[in-house]
Amino acid sequence: MRSPSRGFTLIEILVVMVIMAIVISMAVLSIRIAGHDSQLDDETRRIAGLVSLLHDRAVLEGRDFGMRIEPAAYEFVVYDPAKDLWTTLDREGEFRHRDLPKGLSFELQLDSQTVVLKPIERNLPAGQAPPRPQLAIAASGDGTPFRLIVIRSATQAQASVDGDALGKITRQGSDKPVKRS
Repeated sequence: MRSPSRGFTLIEILVVMVIMAIVISMAVLSIRIAGHDSQLDDETRRIAGLVSLLHDRAVLEGRDFGMRIEPAAYEFVVYDPAKDLWTTLDREGEFRHRDLPKGLSFELQLDSQTVVLKPIERNLPAGQAPPRPQLAIAASGDGTPFRLIVIRSATQAQASVDGDALGKITRQGSDKPVKRS
């Protein structure tokens, strides 16, 4: 007598597929948490592009530009020599004031020294000038050497934008290991 062959039922195959899908999704999520942070990378990519664009614009237009940095926001400014004043570039969409997404903050290093970042007072009394930018980009193309680090407070993940005195901008993504000193 022949024994009936026993195969897998459709239900058994579906259960195995669901279990595999759950395991794979957990693996992907754990890699993403331990690996790169796309929000950090997007912000540093944007900042690097805007600063680089401003370097080119400074040389082309023969004007001095700068970047004011707050703990969780930044804006770009232009120097008006007639008024001896730094004014915002808010009328230009790409250089407008930007707030970082929730949970992200800045750390600024100038000459390997961490700068204390403070929020900028928006409602200044008449006659009081807004603060000078921490980063300057001269009409010659020279700029303030800096390292701007974007940090996610919940995970301590970081990405950074570095600029040298000649205007070369480099970016380090969040998937790079953090060097502790």
